[in-house]
Amino acid sequence: MSALYRNSISFFRVIGTIFILQTMGGILIARAAEPGTTEPLLTVYKDANCGCCEKWLTHISERGFSVSAHNINNLYEFKQSKGIPASMQSCHTAVSSQGFVFEGHVPAKLISRFLATPPKDAIGLTVPAMPVGSPGMEYQDKFMPYQVLLLKKDGSSQVYAQVNSLEESVQ
Repeated sequence: MSALYRNSISFFRVIGTIFILQTMGGILIARAAEPGTTEPLLTVYKDANCGCCEKWLTHISERGFSVSAHNINNLYEFKQSKGIPASMQSCHTAVSSQGFVFEGHVPAKLISRFLATPPKDAIGLTVPAMPVGSPGMEYQDKFMPYQVLLLKKDGSSQVYAQVNSLEESVQ
């Protein structure tokens, strides 16, 4: 094989690679610029030893959320700093990129609905305690109906949604 031929092939490989990279880069930039193409981001604060938190993270991730999880030691103080009353707390706290909080085992579909149209004067949603059958708290076919509460800036709360079945909880 002549040196000219080898150099020509190398030249075209380099040009081809550059073309592919530029094309892919343009596609990725265009996709990132399209509204609605990025996954909602939730930053989750939890205890390192909590297994149900890991299961909830899986639930959220499988339903289109991008998740960044952090184990912290001072969860109670963190929750207080976010305006979550002690009676409304659970085992983990997620904070959206918009600053809304989602306390405990809130179903992904309700987080999506909330983020699409956040209620006025709301700081987020909570599922106090850890009801059996809520996302991350599945156990066999057991289920305990529960309420998802809307947390307001003034410290009050009201029912945001009633969850009456396992299927409804983990959709």
